[in-house]
Amino acid sequence: MGFHDVIKNSVLEGFTSADISTVKMVVALGICLLISAYIYFVYRYVTRTTFYDRNFNVSMASISVIVTGIIIAMQSSLIISLGMVGALSIVRFRTAIKEPLDLLFLFWSIGTGIICGAGLYEVAVAVALVTTLGILFFQMIPISASPYLVVVNANDKGAETEIISIIKRYSPRYRIDSKNLRQSGMDLIVEIRSKNSNVLVDELSVVGGVSSVSLLYHDAPVKN
Repeated sequence: MGFHDVIKNSVLEGFTSADISTVKMVVALGICLLISAYIYFVYRYVTRTTFYDRNFNVSMASISVIVTGIIIAMQSSLIISLGMVGALSIVRFRTAIKEPLDLLFLFWSIGTGIICGAGLYEVAVAVALVTTLGILFFQMIPISASPYLVVVNANDKGAETEIISIIKRYSPRYRIDSKNLRQSGMDLIVEIRSKNSNVLVDELSVVGGVSSVSLLYHDAPVKN
């Protein structure tokens, strides 16, 4: 048998269906479903988004089972594998993932489906436990101070000196993002990091010439 015959026989053997029993398929899908439910509850507990998207969570958990089915089908035949690759290559997802944490859970869900489809159930369980511990550990690390925007509306331009001195007292690191001078007064937007932001607002509100003070949470990174 020549070299070309060996290659030909190897390729033809790849097109033959693999022996994937019903028990193996049910076990893989069942274990994946349990881990997907675990991911569902972990996401529900960990997420801090203002508006919790239940549909996204359900879809994310279901992806694991679907991916497991795809991996099992790809193992059954080389023809199916090539067909799956071609079909998945034309899929386009246009939904933007706004939260980085959502992207982490989505990747975790897809990875779980691939691992369970390959039959590495111990690895899938270990990844689930380690990922959960990692998420909880990093979220428990306290930050020094939360970033805020202080919006001050004053009827007297001369109040700026006292306003800045009070801000310096509570937030040595601050930045004036906007300063709008009007004939009847001024508007200031200052970016701060302070653990006593509420006390700061109370002191600014009693400054002479200040008409209103607003405190807004700022989720963008603060520059040094």
